[in-house]
Amino acid sequence: RLSRAAMRASAAATSARLGGSGQWLLGLPPTYVAGLQVLFRSVVAGTEPVMQDGDLAAAMTSMTGERRYVSLVPTQLHRILQDPAQARLLGTFTNVLVGGAHIPADLRALSAEQRVRVVATYGTSETCGGCVYDGVPLDGVSVAVDADGRVRLAGPVLFDGYDGRPDLTEEVERDGWFLTEDLGRLDEDGKLQVLGRIDDVVVSGGVNVPTSTVAARLQEHVAVTAAAVVGVPDPEWGHRVVAFVVGELDLDAARDWVDEVQPRSWAPRELFRLARIPLLSNGKVDRVRLQRVARG
Repeated sequence: RLSRAAMRASAAATSARLGGSGQWLLGLPPTYVAGLQVLFRSVVAGTEPVMQDGDLAAAMTSMTGERRYVSLVPTQLHRILQDPAQARLLGTFTNVLVGGAHIPADLRALSAEQRVRVVATYGTSETCGGCVYDGVPLDGVSVAVDADGRVRLAGPVLFDGYDGRPDLTEEVERDGWFLTEDLGRLDEDGKLQVLGRIDDVVVSGGVNVPTSTVAARLQEHVAVTAAAVVGVPDPEWGHRVVAFVVGELDLDAARDWVDEVQPRSWAPRELFRLARIPLLSNGKVDRVRLQRVARG
């Protein structure tokens, strides 16, 4: 349950961080909290959002506000930047909020090169969506990382609980903090770095392998345009780490690339090359489908 007060607090904090209210383009389904927040922020600001009806370029062209915002997932951003005309339109936006998954370093660089002002957002449905922007919590929001690496969040943006499931609510709410399913760390500047979800961690040969972190590393390779990593049951290793890439990288090169900055034990033991990484309707990787592919 998300209260009106929590949604208002989130909208106000977003406006303050971005430097003021503006017109929003609805680039995500309103059935997800990121899309819902676009509509709510528009209501609070008294502005009319622009709805995308399958033609993103037309939607961007129809924006009339002096300050323009949109929320996207990394895959959407990547596709837009491949089209020079759409990239130029996106460059007219005051800020482009990008969340739902890790933003690869090369995508960040390409955005900057094309003068697209990206803000990396992190949050959950239980926090009314993004509540940490570029590693820094919004006003009123607190972030902590437990000894086991699990991220905790607190503040006026928190939900009231899971409807009809007080047992689940008790599992994740502790002393005013929401216990997320994500792993992270605070860097030397106190900024939050999200390493992946707890269920992204695969135990392979007794080693905890954060698959999202490995996928992010693979995607930094010049021969790779997209990557995903999953764990598949294996009689010898418990789980084997399987990589999927869009590009020309082979297994040996992938293992060497990972090994340069990450433990060798994190490197994939199998690799599939695909034309496209399958995604769910919310823009996140369809891990179940990839696991089916890996199992043959």
